[in-house]
Amino acid sequence: MFRDTLSVSAKLVIFAAASAALMMADHRGQLEAPRIAVSSLTYPLHFAASLPVAWFHQTAAALTDRKQLLEENERLRRERLLLNARAQRFAALQEENRRLKNLLESSTDDSLEGNVLMAELVRVDLQPFRQQIIINKGRRDEVFKGQPVVDADGVMGQVTQVGLFSSTVLLLTDPAHSIPVQIDRNGVRSIASGAGRDNALLVDYLPANADVKEGDLIVSSGLGGLFPPGYPVGTVTQVVHALGEPFSEVAVTPLAKFGRSREVLLLWPAEAERDQSAAGG
Repeated sequence: MFRDTLSVSAKLVIFAAASAALMMADHRGQLEAPRIAVSSLTYPLHFAASLPVAWFHQTAAALTDRKQLLEENERLRRERLLLNARAQRFAALQEENRRLKNLLESSTDDSLEGNVLMAELVRVDLQPFRQQIIINKGRRDEVFKGQPVVDADGVMGQVTQVGLFSSTVLLLTDPAHSIPVQIDRNGVRSIASGAGRDNALLVDYLPANADVKEGDLIVSSGLGGLFPPGYPVGTVTQVVHALGEPFSEVAVTPLAKFGRSREVLLLWPAEAERDQSAAGG
């Protein structure tokens, strides 16, 4: 009945007056308590309405963090592998530098007369009764047949075949190879021959009463003018005096690293000795 009797203008005036009264009361702080009560009553509704949005943001953040963690783990894994590879390469370079340093230091030894040339191994052939290597130096580098070859630790052998770009080296351990040697401790001379294995030499024609002991250093004697005198060949590992035999059986372990050396030195003896070796080859 009230709604039917009031005009639109009257309703507007009533609502405007009520609004003004409420604004005035709010300005004076008289609506604080009702506002707190209404806010408390409506909080569960606001909280429930915000749950889907909050869950969506949390889920998106969790997925983003997980993706970032996976990408970070993958990046760290790649970096670790790269660093490990670099570390291994660094260790290999250190080992190579050590070998080259030892090789170069051995080339400045006073026992090495004449020039030297560094060469790298191309192939190693360590079979029973065939002990030889191929190096990357040949006729264009003035390599000659019969040329002595050493590594950083001792005598390796001598050149037997010379190509234009490579050469074949017969190792001390080959049964066909012999080298004049002497015991470094007392100068007793003999001949050391290959036993067909990469870790064994045999000293021939050493009298049974000769002064030789296990652990003696065997060096090149220099006889024949091929190998420089005093260069390490090996160490005595076994001495057998057979009853009634005129010679002792002496086993020597060579010092050269036949299966592990990667660089070797080619030696040029003194000029006169070189000419004699070349003429003999």
